[in-house]
Amino acid sequence: MNKTAIIRCEHFNAAHRLHNNNWSEEKNLQVFGKCNNPSYHGHNYDLEVKIIGLCNPETGYVIDTKLLSDLIKDKILNRFDHKNLNVDVNEFESLNPTVENIAMVIYNILKPELEASLELKIKLYETARNYVEYPY
Repeated sequence: MNKTAIIRCEHFNAAHRLHNNNWSEEKNLQVFGKCNNPSYHGHNYDLEVKIIGLCNPETGYVIDTKLLSDLIKDKILNRFDHKNLNVDVNEFESLNPTVENIAMVIYNILKPELEASLELKIKLYETARNYVEYPY
């Protein structure tokens, strides 16, 4: 039997500042540019959560989409939406909230909530032109 992927798309808005505390203000500005704004800046993130696994022969589901939707809302949207990632999300106290790191954090939050037999892939769009996939 082949595996099937089901994808849930969500959206959240969040602010962040890209900054390395070990660097000078000049180097931070050089590397991160306007993303280093001390007053932060925001994005309208689009999130795709892909669950890959075998369909349950009794339900036909890889995962119940209502359960997946509730899980994403509870664990991700409530935690990230309309938040300042640097200030309001514990994982970013010492981790620069780049789109790459945000995707990794989302993965690490969701993965333990899933059955071990299911694979998880995260695609996170920071803009229409910039997105990451984790893991790749």
